[in-house]
Amino acid sequence: MLLYYITDRTQFPGTEQERRERLLERIALAASCAIDFVQLREKDLPARELEALAHAAVEKVRASGSRTRLLINSRTDIALVAGADGLHLRSNDISPTNVRSIWQMAGNKIEPVIAVSCHAEPEVIAAQKHGADFVVFGPVFEKKDVLVPTPPNIGEKCGTPLEQLRSVCQHGIAVLALGGVSLENVKLCIQAGAAGVAGIRLFQQGDLANTVKQLRD
Repeated sequence: MLLYYITDRTQFPGTEQERRERLLERIALAASCAIDFVQLREKDLPARELEALAHAAVEKVRASGSRTRLLINSRTDIALVAGADGLHLRSNDISPTNVRSIWQMAGNKIEPVIAVSCHAEPEVIAAQKHGADFVVFGPVFEKKDVLVPTPPNIGEKCGTPLEQLRSVCQHGIAVLALGGVSLENVKLCIQAGAAGVAGIRLFQQGDLANTVKQLRD
C-alpha cells in the first residue's frame, strides 16, 4: 500500500518558526517510518521561503536513508533548485509531459515522480494519458479535505464517492484515496481498488509509527 503524507504546517501550534521546525521534524519522522511520498504543500509561503523550507525538507529525507520521495506542490522551479524527487500537480496545472521535458533540460538524469490531484474521472484519464506516475483522488469521505476545487466544466460526478473511486481505479494508473481516510475506513479504499491513501491529519497527527504499522498490516 502506498502512503502519501501531505504537509500543512499551520496545523502545528506555536510561532511560524516553531511550526516550520515541527513540520521538518514530522517529515523526518515520516521518512524514518518509510512513508512512500511526502508532498511539501505550503502554498502560502513566498517563493524564497518555500525554497528554503524545501531545501531543509530534502535534507531531512536524504539523511534518513529511506525510500521516501519528497514532492513539491506545483512549483517545478523550486523542486529543481531544492533537489526534490518530483512534483505534485493540480489537474489544470502544467502537464506531466512538460514537467519531464523541463526536468531533462535542467540536466537531471533521474526521472521525476509526478502526482496529479484529481476530482473527476476525466481528470484521471488525462493524467494517465500525459504520463503521471499516480493520481490522488478525492474527496472520498469528507468534502472539507478537497485540495483543489473541481473545475466547473468537468461535469457532474455520479454515484457515491466510493463508487467513483472504484470507477477511476480502472484506468491503468495508481490511484491514492484522499479525504477523511482513517484507520477505520482505509480498507474500503483498498477494496475499491486504490493503490494507497493520502492525507494530512492521518499522517501529521498522533503516533505516526503506529499509524503506518496499522495501515501496512
